[in-house]
Amino acid sequence: MPNHRMNKAIAGYHILMILSSIDFNIHLEEEKIIREYLFQEFPFKLNLDNQMEILSSLHHDDWLMHFTQCVDDFHDDSTHEERNELLKFAVYLAKADKSITEKENEYLQILFDAWDFHLE
Repeated sequence: MPNHRMNKAIAGYHILMILSSIDFNIHLEEEKIIREYLFQEFPFKLNLDNQMEILSSLHHDDWLMHFTQCVDDFHDDSTHEERNELLKFAVYLAKADKSITEKENEYLQILFDAWDFHLE
């Protein structure tokens, strides 16, 4: 498992990829949301092979620890507005298959708590 700090955009990508994988089934709508995030964060062509290798090498028991590290890394490099924007992507992603699982809810709650975000 990587132990180095990730920049904001890569950490956000990892957050969304783990969130989309929590139910062990990535849906087409989730892929579209992740692509939209990538388009916004990386308007140029980007090779994500290294990132996919990192993510695919994680055992699902390691997802939570990696997720929380990504949450911290994203926070350290982002503004309040950027965190709100990623939270929107995360919620849209969790809702994309028309149901939010208990695990998806748990991971979303980690994001909301870590970034001290409250729905009004």
